[in-house]
Amino acid sequence: MTEKTLEKNARKTLVILLFLGWALGNLDRYLINYAVVYIGDDLSLTGTQTGLILSSFFLGYALMQLPGGLLADKFGARRVLLVSVIVWSIFTGLTAVALTLGVMLIVRFLFGIGEGGFQPSASKIISTSFPQNERSRVMSIMLSSSGIMAMLVPIISAALLVTIGWRAIFFIAGLLGVIIAFLYWKYVPKDKVQQSDEERPQIKGILGKLLRMPFMWSLVIGYFTIYAVNWGLNTWIPTYLSDARGLDILSIGWVQIIPGVITIVAMLGAGYIIDKIDLTVNKIIGALCALLLGGFLFLMFNAESITLFITYQCIVMFLATYVMLLLPSFILKRIPPEYAGTAMGMANTGGQLAGFVTPTLIGLMVDAFNGSYNAAVWMLMVISIVCVGSILTISLKDQYSEKGI
Repeated sequence: MTEKTLEKNARKTLVILLFLGWALGNLDRYLINYAVVYIGDDLSLTGTQTGLILSSFFLGYALMQLPGGLLADKFGARRVLLVSVIVWSIFTGLTAVALTLGVMLIVRFLFGIGEGGFQPSASKIISTSFPQNERSRVMSIMLSSSGIMAMLVPIISAALLVTIGWRAIFFIAGLLGVIIAFLYWKYVPKDKVQQSDEERPQIKGILGKLLRMPFMWSLVIGYFTIYAVNWGLNTWIPTYLSDARGLDILSIGWVQIIPGVITIVAMLGAGYIIDKIDLTVNKIIGALCALLLGGFLFLMFNAESITLFITYQCIVMFLATYVMLLLPSFILKRIPPEYAGTAMGMANTGGQLAGFVTPTLIGLMVDAFNGSYNAAVWMLMVISIVCVGSILTISLKDQYSEKGI
């Protein structure tokens, strides 16, 4: 069964709400990358412990991806979306009162659990509420908030971390979440009530089918590799620019504006292109982007000046952004809407496990090599090459169609 899409005005409102919700989630995720410099000083943390704080969110987030998708498919995406925003708002606020490393790790982990249901349920809403030829663009608009936050958070951090402090910022972010939750409760369309067992998705059966599909495992690996690069860079570039390039927090904030703008443009442009071009051609473009990504990572970290570093970083973000939007497009366009939440949750588990593993692994490498980032850079380059293979192995011929699933 395929649900009818919403009316045009309702779809516009829904796009705005999804954008705002994802923007808030990314506000916290990017903010911690800058705040951790001050958190590390307050709690006397090592590089490895700093990496653990950055990774603890992703562990909870990754563990909740598949359950979040299953719950969205079984009980309705709106319900999961609301619970997700409420829970993450509570633990964003509680970040402000964490006084020890242990408490901080628990709070960040539970914040990840809360936010973990958002993307699978949002993806299901996109799949059921929008025509197929609009879905990549809608996803790109929602995900573009990540680029906007990447641009704004450095400025916000530079202005507020040195004035009101990191604890006050997280408390304010928690209050913003309460507002978003209210807007979702009031304006997100209610889940369709399924009257019979025949209408109700057979979750156990579809999960088994998804787990047996090579298509899905290629996506899981693709998600893991591209998000390993993405979150490896996002979580450690502020610290890298401070330690290895000698920039202060204000300078870091300003130089990161340009990559943020590029990410926004790339996300919106990629959504338009992916909706216009056949997925077979898009697959080749995505593999080429992943291949070039490895080379420009090498150039970026070996740049002789900050100007060159930022130039190469812009290219890296453009290439990575295309791949990050292409991967969910395979699900939005090839998996029936009834099961989009479960499929997205499965694929995104790979991406968020990468978010958990990579920051800690980079922290360990930096400590092991006496502050050098060289080993971490080579690791990210190798991961980019693995991403190429995962994209090329995505089969577009033998998928379960809406008739066959």
